[in-house]
Amino acid sequence: MSGSSSAADPAIAAVGEHQLIERLRARAGAPPDWVVLGIGDDAAVLRPERGTLDVLSTDSLVEHVHFRLDLSATRDVGHKALAVNLSDLAAMGATPRAALLSLALPDTLRLSQFDGLVDGFSELAAAVRMPLVGGNLTRSPGPIVIDVTVVGSVRPRRLLTRSGGRPGDELYVTGTLGAAAAGLGILAGGVERGALDGPAQACVRRYERPDARLRCGHIVGKTRSATACMDVSDGLADAVAQLARASRTGAVVEASEVPVDAGAAAWAAASGGDALALSLSGGEDYELLFAVAPRQRRKFLAAIKRAGALPVTRVGKLTTDPKCWLETGGERTALPPGFGHFLGGQTRV
Repeated sequence: MSGSSSAADPAIAAVGEHQLIERLRARAGAPPDWVVLGIGDDAAVLRPERGTLDVLSTDSLVEHVHFRLDLSATRDVGHKALAVNLSDLAAMGATPRAALLSLALPDTLRLSQFDGLVDGFSELAAAVRMPLVGGNLTRSPGPIVIDVTVVGSVRPRRLLTRSGGRPGDELYVTGTLGAAAAGLGILAGGVERGALDGPAQACVRRYERPDARLRCGHIVGKTRSATACMDVSDGLADAVAQLARASRTGAVVEASEVPVDAGAAAWAAASGGDALALSLSGGEDYELLFAVAPRQRRKFLAAIKRAGALPVTRVGKLTTDPKCWLETGGERTALPPGFGHFLGGQTRV
């Protein structure tokens, strides 16, 4: 753990579990009235929302796999821990409702780092009106493990899934790709943040503080203008392959249409990397991939426009051929794999 403990900034072991929970409770703020019981009891109790389905998701961030404290502040890590879960709700067309936060922390973690982590989480939770209603706090000999569970709600006919695509559906992706992977590369390269130009700073921000496309997923689900959706967490190639598999189709991705982020392209050119590979397999962009029936194209694009200033790009289509292909200059090759957590020891950082 970086830094040293002091009387002004003690290690969390000197503070104790109950005081840490009280600090967390204070930062979480007062819950809405539909939270019957929140932080402080054996379990949270929520009043159900009438006429909706509950949508639940969980994800973990592990130190040295998903983040490094010598590269990122704990406030950014806390933000990211919630954002990656919100992206799953966005992909289902769901609205955030409540969150649980479990932390496994080394006793040498400084109190300021604990506060920063909780503040980053709580600031994003407040921005999307998602109360923190409980969780767990335990000691870890290392590494830090942050586990988040989120609860969302969606009306049955507005639910988006991966499995609704059909051959002939067009594939669209929001935003640009490759920026998060480039941001990690920039940080790992040791360049002083103050020396970074605007595009490089934007890449770093995309890596540290992803923006879940909640409004986009909600509006597309509400208008029922897409047949399938999933978030792009492990690269576009992985998302296309998983959506196609769930929909029992194949897919073709047009290499020339992949929206490579300008900052990622610049970093790849300067470092000898492959910008397209970053976009296909780098991961952590947390954009949304949609399958859209051609007859619903105008309705879908209108829904995207309502979601704000968010670009969307047609990158391919679903096919009857069960394989997934990357088409480059008229030639087809197998779509590369996305990021894999258990492939040859590959890690995020």
